[in-house]
Amino acid sequence: METTPNALPAPVASVKSRKQQDLLRFGLFVLALFVLNFIAQLYFFRLDLTEDKRYSMAPATKQLLEQMPEPVTVTVYLAGDFPPAFRRLQQATRETLDEMQIHAGSKLRYVFVDPAAASSEEARNKEYQRLIQKGLNPTNLGANENGKRVEKIIFPWATITVGSKEQNVLLLRGNQAAAPDVRLNQSIEGLEYEMASAIRRLQPSTRKVIGIVEGHGELDNLQMADMIGSLQRDYNVYRVDLSKVPSLKPLAAVIIAKPQRPYTEAEKFKLDEYITQGGRTMFFVDMMRVNLDSANRGGMLSFPIELNLTDLLFKYGARFNGDLILDINSGLIPLVTGVTGNKPQVEPMPWQFYPIVNSFSPHPITRNLDAVYFKFVGTIDTVKAVGIRKTPLMFTSRYTRVLPAPVPVNLNDARLPPDPKLYTSGPKPVGYLLEGQFRSLFANRTKPGTSEFQPAQIANARPGKILLISDGDFVRNDVDTKTGRPLRLGYDRMATTEFANRELVQNATDYLLDETGLIAVRGKEITLRPLDKVKVNEEKRTWQLLNICAPLVLLALFGVVRAWLRKRKYASF
Repeated sequence: METTPNALPAPVASVKSRKQQDLLRFGLFVLALFVLNFIAQLYFFRLDLTEDKRYSMAPATKQLLEQMPEPVTVTVYLAGDFPPAFRRLQQATRETLDEMQIHAGSKLRYVFVDPAAASSEEARNKEYQRLIQKGLNPTNLGANENGKRVEKIIFPWATITVGSKEQNVLLLRGNQAAAPDVRLNQSIEGLEYEMASAIRRLQPSTRKVIGIVEGHGELDNLQMADMIGSLQRDYNVYRVDLSKVPSLKPLAAVIIAKPQRPYTEAEKFKLDEYITQGGRTMFFVDMMRVNLDSANRGGMLSFPIELNLTDLLFKYGARFNGDLILDINSGLIPLVTGVTGNKPQVEPMPWQFYPIVNSFSPHPITRNLDAVYFKFVGTIDTVKAVGIRKTPLMFTSRYTRVLPAPVPVNLNDARLPPDPKLYTSGPKPVGYLLEGQFRSLFANRTKPGTSEFQPAQIANARPGKILLISDGDFVRNDVDTKTGRPLRLGYDRMATTEFANRELVQNATDYLLDETGLIAVRGKEITLRPLDKVKVNEEKRTWQLLNICAPLVLLALFGVVRAWLRKRKYASF
């Protein structure tokens, strides 16, 4: 048999052809990687496959970060060795900043600092004092790990710096009455809003004007000093006398805080004109007159106050009722319980007329809010108003009692324990948000004091927003009797506790005036999925062994099967 001298054996030619095909596939694969990398640089995108979209930024946050005119530096004081519960907050903060950095680019940088990382005890104490002087108060938060109580002093704060301006951000928020894990989860839900709102405050912008109505016995500047000071960080705040200004149109928002005397029809017309043309208004109103001095001298009867606002608010869809709420979940009052020597013995006693409210709707104004404090609060009813959305924001506890006017008020009643059988009225809303196109009370009527006829509808009117809280003292801060300086809004000297009244007013103001929609980020919800701790302890050893042994068994099985397949494939050669 003759053979061609230059011909290769068939198996050798087949191997060479297969080798060329493999090289070609490898070259195409590398080329595809280069092409995909180039396309990814041109068209950036991320996919958040989590059910609650925990890694996604809100459109308002993205817009804020992408349009930052100046670089932003964030210093987070959450570095160090933390228990697992705190590491979750630490990791969530880092992930939030990473996501923000993607949209802000090089204009945002952050660093984590460990306040406890000092060379000596003295140096660490100096660092702690420096942070406390900046307003960064430490927190001693505990958690349970493997049945043991773990506590650690941490500084759950961040400072955001833009140029020479700096803003402190509290990272550990939430409701203090909640379990530690729930409170940490609430704090994580609020990270994006807290960071973004602080960055927005530091950006140069036109400051909106808020007017506080006066002339009807409203709270004065000292009684509202803390609220005014907190609002002045972001807005210009002025006192406004309705009888002296021609219109409220230049104001971004109007606050009415505990009026004591009735409004005239002309003043009410100015309010109505402002609200029906898209104004933002906050009413903190007492409908019942209470004099604590009289209540302390043997008691008094509380009667409704005539403010001449009932028909106006009724037209908008709500009504403050002439009654008072008693709640077993209440604050304290100082009461003389005896005499020691020549000095009276004063003790704090529960006072059911001072409800502590810790039940909120999931609205951005009140979501994850701590408890708030009321004094002589009444109920609020809603009535039909076309096109108006009514959202209840806060509720008393279910152990409440409603007393219609006239209401007897006597401080000596605090000596008696409340009878639970009388507190069966259930939860009562004490705060409402009204939104929509409000219809004028003066439609098809003449303007007060003139013959000018008002149309049924105002052309090009914008939807308005109204906050209603049935307690005028909600925004009133106590004053230190020794120094004459105002205390923080919501601080209760009897219980030495600070309630969230100030935060609620800030949230409400931001919601009413926020045109970007950033306040809606407070509605972000991350579902907490805790493990069954009892089941974990019972089955811990089983799952540990499974996690150790299962990979080894699978690896051995893979080796045996692969060896058998290779032997079967190449046995014919």
